[in-house]
Amino acid sequence: MDKSRRSRRSRPEAPAALEHPVIGDLTRPLVMRRTAYPSGHHIRPHWHTRAQFAFAVAGTMRVRSARHAWIVPPSRALWLPARTVHEIQMYGAVEMRSLYLDEGAAAAMPAACVVLEVTPLARELIVRAAALPEDYDTNSADGLLMRLLVAEIRRLPPCALDLPLPESADLMQLCERILADLSTRRPSASDAGAMRTSARTLYRRFLRETGITFARWKQQARLLESIRRLAAGAPVTTVAIDLGYESPGAFSTMFRRALGVAPRDFAASVPVAAARRSST
Repeated sequence: MDKSRRSRRSRPEAPAALEHPVIGDLTRPLVMRRTAYPSGHHIRPHWHTRAQFAFAVAGTMRVRSARHAWIVPPSRALWLPARTVHEIQMYGAVEMRSLYLDEGAAAAMPAACVVLEVTPLARELIVRAAALPEDYDTNSADGLLMRLLVAEIRRLPPCALDLPLPESADLMQLCERILADLSTRRPSASDAGAMRTSARTLYRRFLRETGITFARWKQQARLLESIRRLAAGAPVTTVAIDLGYESPGAFSTMFRRALGVAPRDFAASVPVAAARRSST
């Protein structure tokens, strides 16, 4: 039996996730909830019977499932299919708007979790929907607004803000160590040596379990952390240095290649970060 199979079988069982019931008028195809959380708040693993569209009005969320992690900065949203077990960590004071869709309303939406770019129209519709009564009339203008919101959500472009996670316990421990110190850049051979395996074996296992190479995974982990820090208002130069880039220029090149926008322009587009910079 190889090491990867042994490590999977020896992984301790995770505690059972609890259902978080959707609160609202469940006779309606869409239920909107407004919630606020302080910085550092953690929502333990849970699931909903309805699909969830979680939108960050302010603050940044890190959402994790068993095999993926996502960063959700302000003006982005995460689509979660029904019964997806997930946990959420809040960075900064988070203002969340959650739209829960029944099976019919969720039809034609992605079958897997994905971060979505929220358009100005979608944002305005979300604000309007949050002000509606729970028992809104589905045959009135309120119902039309909700149907328009669902139609717009289906059109939202995806963002590459996800990080796949391995299944094996030893690889997951390696990933957690890297995530705890993204400023240190170690060669893959060093990580492989710490696991008493070869760099080639580490490459093959990581690619098999995550779908991307180990080097690409580390770059994506730094990208997501940089997004979190930029959304919190950290200067581009500070983020670049803290994450171990040789220069702000090297960091900006990576960021633009990944997201198609310069880090300064991304930071300026984030409502909370922009407001914080203007007040300092």
